[in-house]
Amino acid sequence: MQKHDLLTDFTTITPSARITTPSHGWRAKCLQRLVRLDLPVPGTVALPAATVRAIASGQMVDCPAILAHFGSDPLISVRPSPENPDWGGPATILNIGFNAARHARLAETHGQAAADALYLRFVQGYAIHVARLDPDMFEGVEPSAQSLRDALRSYQSEMDEAFPEDPARQLADVLRSMARAWEGTTARLLRQAKGAPAEAALGLVVQQMAQGIGQGISGSGVMQFVDPVTGDPLIKGRYLGQSQGRDALSKTEAIYLTRDKRGPSLEDLAPEIFAALTRHGAICRQKLREEMQIEFTIEDGHLSVLDAVKVARSSRAGLKIAVALAKDGVITPEEAVLRVEPRALSELLHPQVDPRGARDVFVRGIAASPGAATGRIAFSSQAAQAFAARGEPCVLVRRETAPEDIRGMHSAVAVLTERGGMTSHAAVIGRGLGLPCIVGASDIRLDTKDKKLVARDGRLFREGDIITVDGTTGEALVGATDMLPPAQDDAFRQLLAWADGFRDIGIRANADTPTDAQTARDFGAQGIGLCRTEHMFFDEDRLVAMREMIFADTPADRAAALTRLLPMQRADFGQLFEIMSGLPVCIRLFDPPLHEFLPHSREGLRELAEALDRPLSEVTRRAEALAEFNPMLGMRGVRLGVVLPEIYDMQARAIFEATVESVRKGAPVVPEIMIPLVSARREVELVKGRIDALAAAVRSKTGVAFDYRLGVMVETPRAALRAGEIAQHAAFLSFGTNDLTQMTYGLSRDDAGRFMNTYVQQGVFPEDPFHILDVDGVGELLLIGAERGRATRADLTLSICGEHGGNPESIAFCRKAGFDYVSCSPYRVPLARLAAAHLALTDPR
Repeated sequence: MQKHDLLTDFTTITPSARITTPSHGWRAKCLQRLVRLDLPVPGTVALPAATVRAIASGQMVDCPAILAHFGSDPLISVRPSPENPDWGGPATILNIGFNAARHARLAETHGQAAADALYLRFVQGYAIHVARLDPDMFEGVEPSAQSLRDALRSYQSEMDEAFPEDPARQLADVLRSMARAWEGTTARLLRQAKGAPAEAALGLVVQQMAQGIGQGISGSGVMQFVDPVTGDPLIKGRYLGQSQGRDALSKTEAIYLTRDKRGPSLEDLAPEIFAALTRHGAICRQKLREEMQIEFTIEDGHLSVLDAVKVARSSRAGLKIAVALAKDGVITPEEAVLRVEPRALSELLHPQVDPRGARDVFVRGIAASPGAATGRIAFSSQAAQAFAARGEPCVLVRRETAPEDIRGMHSAVAVLTERGGMTSHAAVIGRGLGLPCIVGASDIRLDTKDKKLVARDGRLFREGDIITVDGTTGEALVGATDMLPPAQDDAFRQLLAWADGFRDIGIRANADTPTDAQTARDFGAQGIGLCRTEHMFFDEDRLVAMREMIFADTPADRAAALTRLLPMQRADFGQLFEIMSGLPVCIRLFDPPLHEFLPHSREGLRELAEALDRPLSEVTRRAEALAEFNPMLGMRGVRLGVVLPEIYDMQARAIFEATVESVRKGAPVVPEIMIPLVSARREVELVKGRIDALAAAVRSKTGVAFDYRLGVMVETPRAALRAGEIAQHAAFLSFGTNDLTQMTYGLSRDDAGRFMNTYVQQGVFPEDPFHILDVDGVGELLLIGAERGRATRADLTLSICGEHGGNPESIAFCRKAGFDYVSCSPYRVPLARLAAAHLALTDPR
């Protein structure tokens, strides 16, 4: 190749050089910033992505011209510089320019052992990464004159030529190898898996070697100034004398940086160099506006900074670092908020498995509710309650959970189910309770009769065995593991306080109990957007009254049975009002089909017959009569309120009497009453008439004035389509996207997990519509309902209260559609607050 055919597009990195991240990559740009900060960076030349791509296609850069930048006797390294550091890249090659002549000179100045070690390192790296020879022939040997001779001999034998001596030839081969490695199919797939675009390009940097080998203090190391797990200020790293690159991180003989009673340190060995590194770290933090890890080399007492990369960090460390930088004025609060991913917050609300410990995984499933907990296996709710009574933490393991498992879930520290998806009963209730939960762990085999669980690899677990559920990753682990505590500290609260100042859509919580409400309040919810009252009826004393009501023969008998529940419901609502301290509380009237409150086994029916003092045949006959072919589309929701109005009468009276008590205490509230599963205007008219009459009766009886708002939960496609006429009688519409998705798709959310993965993989659905809101189909119904509802009533309040409410994608949709608020599980409130702030900052409306 003639010299005029050689590529000459490369740039020496100086403070004023035209270096850009898209063209030259992140490492080149970072090195330029370090140069601008007057850090002792060795001379560096940057090759842009266009040059590297040309090299990969067969052209060659003018290597002698590059080497001329490093003097008459160059010794250099080549490092990858993609646009994003997360995309990886080919291995760094050190000591290019080493040959027999340099080896002889170095032996005289630094000793034979040092010279042999450096030359051997170069031969090994070149043979493996450039010549692509078998690593087994070159790795795992101790540096020595004999090892060096063996390596050179092996290279010549395999390549049919002597190891190259010319630095220009060495550099050309290295650049060609790295450029082509980046373009290879395997490398392309690996970086695309990390989020890199298909056309992602690679820059390269050629840097003067800082030897790390010398007569005086010489070596290499890395240094950072925060703990990568906690984010606390901490000088962390290692230093290894007579070494290069990042050897200090892998060698046991490396020493500490700061003074440590466990052994020698760089601070003891070279206090001036240690102080200089500390200053450089502080400069990087201030000027680069980030916590950086510095890679450095010392040669005969002279310090060189080779690189600085953003410190790898956990979610909790990322939040603490962002807040600390903002408090110190390095970045703005807006930038601190944007630096923390909303989904990362879910990890911080619960204990987490310590990432530094070992993990013995026996099954993987769907990570349905974040956090981690350790406990003994319990195969039934009764077993879970028994463990809890003995003060022993337990994990409820079921094929799938049902409403009657609520007490078992309350008794457990975590839940693991064989079936189910992100909106299955276990997942929804787990998130609401803040329980770590894994669902859809289909590789386990449960035998609840013999009380055993068999993993895919054949390992057997029995009731009482200890396991750990990691609901953040969807992995169940054998035995107990080390845990990190929740990270709801001052930094956590500060970040969310900043977020609240930026967001422009309300965030409420779905809360069914006083405990849920307190959790929601602690997490900064602006009220309760959905209180599902049926969950209050599964306690033992209430269940009896419910069953008496179900078996009552006349309206008067039903009302009499419900009278026992009235004071309990009144107390429930009073507690919610007190905890929320004037914030809005939206109470959904009774929704589930009545058969859910009856036992399913013959033994359970016999016990019920005894409790009701009725013949078993009558109880069985009534239970069978309540059975439905498709109960989720049967006698539930507003249909119960129309056919058996006594239930809603009792609930409305309880709400109003609790409201009166709040007014008398000087803490007035305006309760919001929501009618579920509406599909026709006449349903709303019938329920509204009775509720208005009850409100008037309570006002008249107590002499206390109060107000309330009546609204509709839009869960059927017809309700969305007829929202205009329904809004004539509703102050608000809250879209229940769980059931609305189920009915729009004709899918059972509890069974869809059996084929959903296949559907997503085959591209039938872009995502699981029960996990990520389907903005095209279900979203269009939301838009139609919102538009038609507000055309009738301009001041109509709009919200969603399904499980989608906590998803950033759903919040973006609702915000764009002009909704007033979203409501989600209490433990998703912080995520929703932060996601809403991100949207307000990046897409102001």
